[in-house]
Amino acid sequence: MPELVKVERLQKYFPVNRSLFGRVLSEVQAVDDVSFTIQQGETLGLVGESGCGKTTIGRLILHLLEPTSGSVSFCGQKLSALKNKDLRALRREMQIIFQDPYSSLNPRMTVGRIVAEPLIRHHLATGKECMEKVKELLSLVGLDPNYIRRYPHEFSGGQRQRIGIARALSTRPKLVVCDEPVSALDVSIQSQVLNLLKDLQTEFGLTYLFIAHGLNVVKHVSDRVGVMYLGKMVELSASEELYAHPLHPYTRALLSAIPVPDPKAKKERIILTGDVPSPINPPKGCRFHTRCPQAMDICLHQEPEFKETQPGHWLACHLCNQ
Repeated sequence: MPELVKVERLQKYFPVNRSLFGRVLSEVQAVDDVSFTIQQGETLGLVGESGCGKTTIGRLILHLLEPTSGSVSFCGQKLSALKNKDLRALRREMQIIFQDPYSSLNPRMTVGRIVAEPLIRHHLATGKECMEKVKELLSLVGLDPNYIRRYPHEFSGGQRQRIGIARALSTRPKLVVCDEPVSALDVSIQSQVLNLLKDLQTEFGLTYLFIAHGLNVVKHVSDRVGVMYLGKMVELSASEELYAHPLHPYTRALLSAIPVPDPKAKKERIILTGDVPSPINPPKGCRFHTRCPQAMDICLHQEPEFKETQPGHWLACHLCNQ
């Protein structure tokens, strides 16, 4: 499959404190030296604890944030090198589904106007033609086309997220960043939305960056899964390989936390001690060594290289790279 997105040594630091003369005194290292690719038509899952930099990476790929260093390429074009006009034209190819369906929709706009806005902004349709396309989009995501005159408060959480999906698909994008699209929904609704996303991907050849907290959510929708910890990518592999043979201690701990739907089944739980360190002052060496049950002396002083240890399996761990 051709390469759609290429992320190279991406960094994003947010200034926290400045001196009287404007010099940065401290900063949050939200994303630090992350590299990966997304192939056209695949789903790359991105998982990790809150604050590990998942959402920041999604916003950097969409160029909603300027990177501190590194680059993001989309369809072979580096986004940072594009002029505003060219970048605006490219934005129709990249869309996002937000985490919270309650705050991502304007309460003062009807559903018809919400879904129609990208079509109007990108000069794809106007007037009656635009409304016909909006009705088609609502029908596509399983909603009644006659809902176009209703307001967001008249819908349930699952229906609101379907409206958000319809809005994201309105420009027929190549890439959709799914920023924890089911975390705010009931468990019974989550599977419906996940199945809808998979069906739409098959129908339109979409490429997804699927951001989630837990590995259990991305298991059935992702072709590959990347695991992040404190701004770093620690493991990246094909989904089946990652679940069958996790190599990084952090990945193993995440997998051990997934509940098994069998009360008789016995499963060893890996309990991580301590709290996640501050991203303002992350630990030297391996950032996971303060909580790792298998930490060695080298982990305290030397940062592990993120490299391909097996075909298609990338890892940043001294223990596994020996």
